[in-house]
Order: sequence, then structure tokens, then C-alpha cells
Amino acid sequence: MDLHITTLAERPELAPELWRMPDTWPVFMKEDPAADLYYPVAATRYAEYTLVATDPADPGVLVARAFSVPFVLGGDELPDDGWDGVLWRATVARRSPVRRSPDAISALEITIRSDLLGKGLSAVMLRALRARAARLGFRELLAPVRPSGKHLRPRDTMAGYAALRRDDGLPVDPWLRVHARAGGVIEKVAPRSMVVAGTLAEWRRWTGLPFDTTGDVEVPGALVPVHCDAEHDHAVYVEPNVWVRHPVG
Repeated sequence: MDLHITTLAERPELAPELWRMPDTWPVFMKEDPAADLYYPVAATRYAEYTLVATDPADPGVLVARAFSVPFVLGGDELPDDGWDGVLWRATVARRSPVRRSPDAISALEITIRSDLLGKGLSAVMLRALRARAARLGFRELLAPVRPSGKHLRPRDTMAGYAALRRDDGLPVDPWLRVHARAGGVIEKVAPRSMVVAGTLAEWRRWTGLPFDTTGDVEVPGALVPVHCDAEHDHAVYVEPNVWVRHPVG
């Protein structure tokens, strides 16, 4: 399938479509509070870092989106707080009275319309993000990657899972494999990349599970178990991601 890919800055009329496009993200994934630092302003402050893709035959309908954000890394060490950390650092850089120019750019999300999954479009959008990072003057695109198959093995450590290889040397995980084929290099695990906390009532609403017993709960779509504390009426999900570096120069 051919895609027409532009920045949102070039196609601002597509901004409402960003949130109307059907996707397959688990409900609880949209409850990470760090997301509120970015998504409400993604279409305005970060339009030049947002890619939108349409079918040339139907240019008014979004079929894929890709978000990235500039931030201050301040060195080579990638943060343990991964996705959340990128958003905090981007927000601090933007709001600080002493402005510091971003020295890094991170991918945040690539989402394909749910009826078009499995057609190789994620790899196309990843290539477009890499090209956009280069065009913006960055030497590499960073990505706190959420491995797409890890939810099937929630009890495995992320380090162990990310190290699994096929006979051809590529990662077993499909999404990590796409990154590797694109030239990305796995650097480290971000052990607390995304944190979602809620009351037990909230977790019941997000997942349809009982959340009535203290202990680890395996939730569909979660990469690791959610820890439930029934006595104190809360549950916390701490998701690890995998840092990947993409040279783009």
C-alpha cells in the first residue's frame, strides 16, 4: 500500500483525525499521566515532529500517525525512565525560563489504523521518522521501544526477552526486528519507561478484571504483571521498554 506521508505542520487539517483513527492500544495504556504533558499540545507545539499518513486515493482520511519529540538528553546515557522521562525532559526544556536547546529527538509512538495492521506500514513510518529526524538536524533518532510480542510472555524479564534471537540473528520480537532491520541498535532496557497507577475501581474499569487480591495480575496487553495492593486500594503498572538508537546522518 502506498502512503502519502507529511508532517502535521504541512497538513494541519488532519489534526482532528489523529484521535479519530481506530487503534488497538489497551485502555490502561492511555492512563499514563506523563502523556498529558505531550498529547494535548502535539498538534500545535510539536506539529513539525508529528507525521501523518494518508492513502493517496483518499487524502482526507488518516491511515497512520507517528509522534516524536525533541528533548534535552545532556550526554550519551539514555534515561532509565524511558518514555515518561523523554516527555518530562521535553516539557522542562519547553517551559524552563532558562531555555536549553534540545540535543536529542525521540520517537514516541507509531500507530497504524487497526484494519491495516500486518501490511508492513510500521516499517514505512519508522523510515519516515528517521528521515524527519535527519531533516531536523539530529544525528540519531532514539526510541524507547515497546516490544509487540512481550505481552505474550509477561513473566520474562525484559532484558532476557529483548536478547532472544532467531536463527538469522534478528530479534524474536516482531517490533524490535523492524527496528533492527532499519538499522537500529538495541542499547539497554529502560526499566520504568511508563508508569500507570490507579485505584482498584479504575483498574477494573480499564481492564474488566476483578483486582480484588493482593499480588501480581496479568493484564491482556501488559508487558509485565500489574501489582495489586487490595488492602491499600491501588494497583501500579511499571512498564519496561527497550532503548534503540537509530543513526540518521
